[in-house]
Amino acid sequence: MERGGFTYITTNKNNTVLYIGVISDLKIRVHQHKTKHFATSFTAKYNIDKLVYFEFFSRIEEAIAREKQLKAGSRKKKLDLINSKNPEWKDLFDEL
Repeated sequence: MERGGFTYITTNKNNTVLYIGVISDLKIRVHQHKTKHFATSFTAKYNIDKLVYFEFFSRIEEAIAREKQLKAGSRKKKLDLINSKNPEWKDLFDEL
């Protein structure tokens, strides 16, 4: 059985730090970011807990490939991507 996955981008309250990740259960993962479940992690250290972009893929391998593609891109490309789908940079967590 194949399992889908999400590629996502989170940021801090000032939208200055971006974090790109991949996960099969996005709601649980973003909740972990918000509660600083992993206290010594990069996201906890820089208060990265606002979900500003995500994509769903039917296969986790596709989500992983997209994560690598996004991480390899420039900051400008990441900002353009977020601005194209979420120009107000609102937290999308409640929409999950």
